[in-house]
Amino acid sequence: MIKNPVLTGFHPDPSMICVDGNFYVANSTFEYFPGVAISKSKDLANWESIKAPLDNINMLDMKGNPKSCGIWAPCLTYHDGLFYLVFTDVKCWTFSPFKDTPNYITTAPSINGPWSEPVFINSSGFDPSLFHDDDGKKYIVNMEWDYRKAGEMGRDKFTGILLTEIDPVSLRPISEPVNIFKGSERGKTEGPHFYKKDGFYYLITAEGGTEYSHAVTVARSKNITGPYELHPNTHLISSQGDFSAYLKKAGHGSLCKAPDGKWWIAFLCGRPLDESMRCPLGRETAIAEVIWKDRWPYLKEGGIVPAVEFEGYGEKIIKKVYDYKFNEGEFKHDFMSLRVPAKYDVLEDGRLRLYGKESLSSIHNQNMLIRRQSDFCFEAETCIDFPFEHFQRMAGLIYRYDEENQYYLRVAYNEEKGEKCLGILCFDKGNFSMPLGENEIPVGNGKIYLKLKVENRYGEFYYAKEDLVWNSVPYKIDVSILSDEYATPTGFTGAFIGMSCQDMRDSSAYADFYSFKYTVIN
Repeated sequence: MIKNPVLTGFHPDPSMICVDGNFYVANSTFEYFPGVAISKSKDLANWESIKAPLDNINMLDMKGNPKSCGIWAPCLTYHDGLFYLVFTDVKCWTFSPFKDTPNYITTAPSINGPWSEPVFINSSGFDPSLFHDDDGKKYIVNMEWDYRKAGEMGRDKFTGILLTEIDPVSLRPISEPVNIFKGSERGKTEGPHFYKKDGFYYLITAEGGTEYSHAVTVARSKNITGPYELHPNTHLISSQGDFSAYLKKAGHGSLCKAPDGKWWIAFLCGRPLDESMRCPLGRETAIAEVIWKDRWPYLKEGGIVPAVEFEGYGEKIIKKVYDYKFNEGEFKHDFMSLRVPAKYDVLEDGRLRLYGKESLSSIHNQNMLIRRQSDFCFEAETCIDFPFEHFQRMAGLIYRYDEENQYYLRVAYNEEKGEKCLGILCFDKGNFSMPLGENEIPVGNGKIYLKLKVENRYGEFYYAKEDLVWNSVPYKIDVSILSDEYATPTGFTGAFIGMSCQDMRDSSAYADFYSFKYTVIN
């Protein structure tokens, strides 16, 4: 049996397909770069990250995007030898009545690219999806956002699912959009995906908002433009109201048919840390088997609350230590930057040279390389040498959710002490503090080792000199603030850990990182 979630840590809004015996899942990446995370598996149990498609600034430029904007709910499909990727680059979402949601489509002959220059489709709403009909026509569906509506929590602004025919070659719209589905009573209808089976068009949508009322809703029609009838249960998946459910927030799913004829659904879920109901791991990807009865999809195990385990095609191989080499593929696929490509070099001896850019509050040119927190209990360790001496230049180990909620164990020059010192920078709902105050720790010159140890709700930083005798930094970290639920307004990402460098003086500084290791504990 395979335990859910199969993709742990920040992996929301899964779009799953199966091509030539390989399963692929595309996930939202929001403000993290490169855009759209793609994972590959042959057995649904073991997944590897592969090359992200939106990996250069000509494909995706998110400079200036507010937090939790960027890539929302991509859709991955395959037809006639081509992979198609549809995505939104959200520029504005909760800070005004409007949502700026340009939608694009790109294609590639291989999942590893090269991907074509993105073609603009529309910006009427987010979560675009592509459907290849069996008569050769192609359609885009996306939710519609009406800024004029005024319902609670934006509920009434979700005004249904728009259908637009596109040209199969140019991929540009060739019809006026038609609103084909208003959704169920749960509301906030989004995340549409289309399927055709036994003469019916099946429309899978996400509803209820991507929190604890989330759901996968199913409707069908003989005609692509409707009218659509709702599933006998309305929802295929939801864990709303089931307080014992291990996989909470279950919703936003996509169907996939395997080579053996079985049907699967990939969907997002959340696992709260404790009674705070906060999820620092973000929204994760889980899978369930689907069966068909009376031409409707149902969960194989019955009901609508997804199971913790399912029987796939293999057995999970547990990996507990990720000892990254900076010039190898695993590092390049696991680590991300913020909004724009990271500026770094890998030196001949294997060091990573990370160049200093803007502050931790910038939404333009920060420079960091960070990976998802994928486990409730873990250690992250790095070794750094920072040659510059000025208080506006710093580097270290960053543990973040967004610009307003983060912890930073950093090395910087302290002119009062006349040497480099180790200190912690904290942001809690945007409130800045330096908890060590005047008691920052002198570290001198040369290499310094930095470590973060997290056990569920709390974490602690450590440091060591070249003798590798670890010393605790006297400050207790509350991990739960690095979560969607704690963010103001609510966010859509998850906690990240990694390497960071700033130079707010003249952008000439750099830091050399000798290693990075992520270890699962417990």
